[in-house]
Amino acid sequence: MARRAEPAKGKASLEHYHAKRRFDDTPEPQGKVSRRTSQASPGIFVVQKHDATRLHYDFRLELDGVLLSWAVTKGPSLNPTDKRLAVRTEDHPLDYGGFEGIIPKGNYGAGTVMLWDRGHWEPIGDPHEELAKGKIAFNLFGEKMRGRWALVLMRRASEKRENWLLIKERDGEASEDRSLIEEAADSVASGRDLDAIAAAGGIWRSGKAGGQKPAKARAAKASKRPAFLAPQLATLVDAPPPDDGWIFEVKFDGYRTEIAANGADVRAYTRSGLDWTERFPRVIAAVKSLDLDGVLIDGEVVVMDEDGRSSFGALQNALQSGKGSLVYMAFDLLREGRTDWRGKPLTDRKHRLKEILAPAAKDGVLVYSDHVEGHGDDMLAMARDRKLEGVIAKRADRPYRSGRTESWLKIKVGHAQEFVVLGYRHSQKARQFSSLILGLRDGKTLRYVGRVGSGFSQETLVDLSARFAKIGLANPPAIAVPRDILKDTSWVKPELVVDIAFNGWTRDNLIRQGHYVGLREDKPAEQVMREEAKTSKAESKQTQFGVQLTHPEKVLFPDCGVTKADLADYLAQMADHMLPFAADRLVSLVRHPDGIEKEGFFQRHPSRGMDASWQHKAVKTSHGSEDYLYFSDPRALVAAAQIGGIEFHVWGSTLADIEKPDRIVFDLDPDEALPFAKTRDAAFFMRDVLGALGLDSLAMLSGGKGIHVIVPIKPEHDWPVIKTFARDLTSRVAADKPALYVATMTKAKRQGKIFIDHFRNERGSTAIAPFSPRARPGAPVAWPVAWDQLSKVTSANAVSLWDAMAKVHETKDWCASAHATQRITQAIIEAAGS
Repeated sequence: MARRAEPAKGKASLEHYHAKRRFDDTPEPQGKVSRRTSQASPGIFVVQKHDATRLHYDFRLELDGVLLSWAVTKGPSLNPTDKRLAVRTEDHPLDYGGFEGIIPKGNYGAGTVMLWDRGHWEPIGDPHEELAKGKIAFNLFGEKMRGRWALVLMRRASEKRENWLLIKERDGEASEDRSLIEEAADSVASGRDLDAIAAAGGIWRSGKAGGQKPAKARAAKASKRPAFLAPQLATLVDAPPPDDGWIFEVKFDGYRTEIAANGADVRAYTRSGLDWTERFPRVIAAVKSLDLDGVLIDGEVVVMDEDGRSSFGALQNALQSGKGSLVYMAFDLLREGRTDWRGKPLTDRKHRLKEILAPAAKDGVLVYSDHVEGHGDDMLAMARDRKLEGVIAKRADRPYRSGRTESWLKIKVGHAQEFVVLGYRHSQKARQFSSLILGLRDGKTLRYVGRVGSGFSQETLVDLSARFAKIGLANPPAIAVPRDILKDTSWVKPELVVDIAFNGWTRDNLIRQGHYVGLREDKPAEQVMREEAKTSKAESKQTQFGVQLTHPEKVLFPDCGVTKADLADYLAQMADHMLPFAADRLVSLVRHPDGIEKEGFFQRHPSRGMDASWQHKAVKTSHGSEDYLYFSDPRALVAAAQIGGIEFHVWGSTLADIEKPDRIVFDLDPDEALPFAKTRDAAFFMRDVLGALGLDSLAMLSGGKGIHVIVPIKPEHDWPVIKTFARDLTSRVAADKPALYVATMTKAKRQGKIFIDHFRNERGSTAIAPFSPRARPGAPVAWPVAWDQLSKVTSANAVSLWDAMAKVHETKDWCASAHATQRITQAIIEAAGS
């Protein structure tokens, strides 16, 4: 058998490493066994993408002062069923953990080396004992590789090399669909790809230029500047919520800004992800002085007036003139080093944020935005007295969730919001224009909502006029505009967004007494719609739609911290979107009362104690007649969450006539070894096959590993007709492309292929409902996706419960198309099998 390469503690050696290299001709670090041999502190791990004789990934773990090394031929995989060959190689010095560059021809390992991932690792058990046994399990805390992994020795005495297998173990970081080496291909150190590293020709070592001393091992562990994350947004309501469980903050009138910092590398991002670092130099300088370690903060850049109120107009003037005291009001912490704070309660996040900002407290540039626990009515009264923008209410115990949520609420003192500029009216006086013509988005169309002629300084008139000159239109937009407005008006492309204060709406939905506040360069015009305050319900955090939640804090998704209350909150918010596809259909509910890590069960029949919103209908079966569940009321969604109901699987017909389906579902179920791109291609192929028959179809991410191709139809055929049509079409596709597709359930025949599951179209079968959560790690949801967007999607579980609300506006057209009524004619039926 090949030599056993496990090191004895304290006897690590770089003899083989040195023997294979000529350090007068290679830029690789010579290094030596480090004195840092204690594993009391976490050891580093690095992965180097190495384009040598053949491309591979060098996986390295620090132990006993060296980097134990394996060459992983196909790279690491997040799929626990993949067992990636990892060939043990010579130990490397710790200095190698910061190496990125080119090994010249003629040297051992000649080719391009990229620092593909880095972080620290923690062995599970004694690493020396586990290595000696031939299996070592460990947790990785990298920028790409995270969670629990294992290396397993293949015990084959005939082999001359020591072959191991690198395996991802099942946890919240595992994924059967994502390809880690495809979606995160570039260097974690320099951001370059292999070609760029090769073209540069120089050597990069942990941020130092070539020619300097190699970086120490701890540099390879350093955090990097966090990436922008979509911010959490507040829902507008008409009154503060009950005090219990809520904190209240002042609502500022400025630019929502995320600060991403790692030492002197600091960036400022708007709410839409625009890089505005150069516009806030005072704030950036203050953040640099703190020397933060991989921190991402959410807050707002403001300018305070003489009365201590944030003023958007003053902020605009300060940015235009370059003068004025910009202040960053920080109110949330998203990341710090290797810690993702988003899953922790708000009060914990704010406590840590206050500690981080404490050294900057005297300067007055970085200010911690404090809060009051409860007393929402008093806060709002204070805001009115001081003529502030309003109040923000936040649930104290909730995690941070991107997108608009109801765990953050905003209560405004007056009327103010953003509008899109449609044009401007000519002035009869000696100024650039007299008023702005305003509009709002209503779906994909624009709607005229009035005009505003006050609040403009001479500088603003000049600035806006210059902008109008670049985006002018010859003709008015195709929207309803009063005739008197058409005269003496010039039109512009609907790209500029302005902030307007006004005194409410008329019966004709026009603004009253508008006043210009400023230009909003941080918000895309496509997202500007009318804000309407919801009625603030006098319900506690344990109540939704009148359903009392018991143990709302119970965690149902341990890997990402989703609680019963979070699930209920999501279902309540998505009710208007889910009901058109799930209400008034027979439903099978997948329940996990004790969380998804415990065994769950299907429920399709009523049981004692179910909420009255869950109704039942007698259905003829082979056993006679059975009662099946259905619902019509959004309350039922929350009632399902109360009993651990997570997934909603529905029949393909409605209660109006359960014997006549109104949709056909082709479930593309890939073999686990296939990358998601293959499933994506299959969906496009099915779309084209259906299109050739004259049928329009829709794509939906299953939230698992596949894609559903859905054909909405007029409910005029019985189940056997639709079943036969789906079977014949699927069989024809599989016969035409047998190397890619299979139409049978047999596991053996599905290896390396995509099973086109047409059995969803039988009477009694169900399919996951659009927008339904899935009982899988990460809390994914079944998500409608437009055909022109599908090519950008990287996995079938790309959308989670956390970020769904921020993306739901993208599904509006899909939902409208899902109710189209196209007929399955006899000609189509006959063509399906031919």
